[in-house]
Amino acid sequence: MENTHPSLMGKLENESFTREIVVNNNQHHHAVYSNDRHFQKYQPEDYLAIVDKRALERECLAQALHNHHIGLKVYTFGSLEEWRASKRSVSHLRAVLVNAGNRNMDDTDLTAEISELVATFESAAVVVVAENDDLNYVLKALEIGVRGYIPTTCGIEICMQAIELAIAGGKFVPASSVLALRKMLGNRNDEFRHIATSFTARQSAVAEGLRRGKANKIIAYELNLCESTVKVHIRNIMKKLGATNRTEVAYKISDMIPHETRF
Repeated sequence: MENTHPSLMGKLENESFTREIVVNNNQHHHAVYSNDRHFQKYQPEDYLAIVDKRALERECLAQALHNHHIGLKVYTFGSLEEWRASKRSVSHLRAVLVNAGNRNMDDTDLTAEISELVATFESAAVVVVAENDDLNYVLKALEIGVRGYIPTTCGIEICMQAIELAIAGGKFVPASSVLALRKMLGNRNDEFRHIATSFTARQSAVAEGLRRGKANKIIAYELNLCESTVKVHIRNIMKKLGATNRTEVAYKISDMIPHETRF
């Protein structure tokens, strides 16, 4: 059936849009939305699969992507099993959009479903759409192989850009999560710097030697100390930083020093 979306009347007179409903053998419905405007980077048969158990949600999202000319055919499925039953070619599948809704990554069933999709579609980009943009959930999604995490607070244009980035091999995370990560790291560095101000002059000198990867014997020689005294300073530094070994001390000390002041 050929139609033109009302909002596009008068703008795209030379472009045609099609929508067809396909019924598989199990009488489950899935829809395909496509347009005749193919972007050069995609082949005519390339498509995006939306996986969501909620029929209305997945079809509304598909229609929105179609109306904004994503440049791919968009097929909707209620599950991975429905995709398999449709016998769609995996070679033309460019991305899988999983709509998690209000479920989060603490839901073991959800993470299992996403992990199975990632394993099944190794050559396609799996992207999650979810209501929750908590940083921990975003990181968990990335850990299991997801290439994008789109909160539902994002507009459709951002959603499309995220999908394109994932298809191109990149990874999309929401700005809110990046800001939360920066704040968390900033707080941690402020804490480290506060601890560093409690170092004595000797401890600071020993800590700098550790940061530079120097052996205890070298640090003792340069500071004119006994090696046993250096070991005592290192134990005290580790205690203040909550570190378990000298490598961790070196890492944490490096975090305290601005990059532009290192030499």
